[in-house]
Amino acid sequence: MSDSGEIKGMLFFGFGFCAAHVAPLLAAEGFALTATCRTAEKARQLQADGITPLLLDGQPLSGDALAGIDHILLSAAPDETGDPALPLLKEALTSCAAQMRWLGYLSTTGVYGDHQGAWVDEDTPAQKIGARGQRRVDAENAWGALADALNLPMHYFRLAGIYGPGRNQLASLKRGTARRIEKPGQVFSRIHVADIAQILRASMARPHAGRAYNLCDDEAAPPQDVVTYAAQLMGMTPPPVIKFEAADLSPMAQSFYADNKRLKNDRIKQELGVQLAYPNYRDGLKALYEAEAF
Repeated sequence: MSDSGEIKGMLFFGFGFCAAHVAPLLAAEGFALTATCRTAEKARQLQADGITPLLLDGQPLSGDALAGIDHILLSAAPDETGDPALPLLKEALTSCAAQMRWLGYLSTTGVYGDHQGAWVDEDTPAQKIGARGQRRVDAENAWGALADALNLPMHYFRLAGIYGPGRNQLASLKRGTARRIEKPGQVFSRIHVADIAQILRASMARPHAGRAYNLCDDEAAPPQDVVTYAAQLMGMTPPPVIKFEAADLSPMAQSFYADNKRLKNDRIKQELGVQLAYPNYRDGLKALYEAEAF
């Protein structure tokens, strides 16, 4: 509820892993929740969870579609044609801009490119960006241009590798799909989905239009170390180490390994007052193991 007592409304444009963990926090605070979908089956699932479905048909939404909505979380990934949400929302936002209190765009840390293991913060200039990272840069810029034109309170959340219940190295080991790939000097940053949810909620409580935030834990780590630790928790022998050159990775997986950097997360702590529930992968994986969330 806001200070004046009216119900707040959140539109999730794309209802995936992150949105599903944010939604219960907002519902508990009295938010009215709406989420886009493209099938009748997904609409029924959303309704069963107490979320109003907004069925997309490829046509731009009208201002009426945003009635009662003053928060929007954008999580649809861009493709070769650009951001999928912007052309569908632009007309509606143009007519409803004044009612918006907060918009969040879920981006990735791929916007920074490769920094050969060096530390990166939100103001670090990008370099050596791959195609996927460039699409994210373009999407951020497109939303930024619209936000500037309409005075929208846009916020950018650059996510590290996301893990959580059912989506973690414990689950990969259980399925038999985990691999220990070693590339000397390579590190990745990660973020537990529960921490993503609390960071987004903190930003809604302390909006700072135009701001970008790194969403990551305190410890970038070699990917093979994470698999090894998960195997120790499960009492399993970890899979053999595979040299990066012999790993036969998909083009998408190769693009992840093309970027090597350590992410700073000072801004979420200093500006949003966030205290991470899972400041490193060991804390996160141990909690998931103990909860049998894999």
